[in-house]
Amino acid sequence: MDTSAPVFVAGPASWNELVYLDALPEPRSQTLFAERHRATVGGTSAGKALNLRALGRGVVLRTVLGSDDVAPRVEDVLRQAGVALLVEPSPDGRTERHLNLMGGAGERLSIYLQAPGDVLPGRTWDAAVAALAAAPAVVIDLAAPALPLLREARRLGRDVWCDVHDYDGEAEFHREFVEAASFLFLSSDRLPGYRAFMEARVAAGARLVVCTHGARGASALTADGGWIDVPAVPVERVVDTNGAGDAFFAGYLDAHLSGAGVAEALGEGARRGALCVQSPDLAPLD
Repeated sequence: MDTSAPVFVAGPASWNELVYLDALPEPRSQTLFAERHRATVGGTSAGKALNLRALGRGVVLRTVLGSDDVAPRVEDVLRQAGVALLVEPSPDGRTERHLNLMGGAGERLSIYLQAPGDVLPGRTWDAAVAALAAAPAVVIDLAAPALPLLREARRLGRDVWCDVHDYDGEAEFHREFVEAASFLFLSSDRLPGYRAFMEARVAAGARLVVCTHGARGASALTADGGWIDVPAVPVERVVDTNGAGDAFFAGYLDAHLSGAGVAEALGEGARRGALCVQSPDLAPLD
């Protein structure tokens, strides 16, 4: 496999409104004053694609965008970064949008304002399958429009990289992604028994499971049963935690494709995540 070929990523790109507060609000009626606010591209697949591009890696991103006024903004950011886009039109014209409330300690509450409607394989299908088949790594993110490509990747016998974020071990929507992943990434935020879960996934055939713990670092379990833990890279000041998990994922994947072992790749993921949280950008340059 040509590791210099573009990585294939399928999943969400969105337009996000970010509102920065001293702390996340309590669940009661109240009036708050934001410290600041801004709008920018978001979405877990956009985050991975932009971070891979910042690392010099070629990327083909298959995503869904609408015909609304924010779709060109999302597309412009991605194309200007050098991401090769396969855009499937949203049947109801809506581009995914989020409202992210950001607390002063790095907490985030992400609210879906709108999501695109159901998407069939569509006009980009053939090009997406060709890019998937040729890619050195296939990343299928947690989104309904990406499911057909997850199934196609498995049909073609490709190893699949999946990020299931703050999976709780039970959510039904995540199950097919979890079970299909050869390389599975998640966080321990809602999974206190993450070690048992990771062991179960390796026993089921996963080649690698990586679990991130925010400021407490990350853990990996390999197919041979070896555990590896790495600390987070210390930072002087957290500016914005948006995209930190996607940055970590991209740092790991880029190092893996360059021939790094698990420990070294985890370290590169941690370094990339630390760079992200110290910047307002989703994918800062070194």
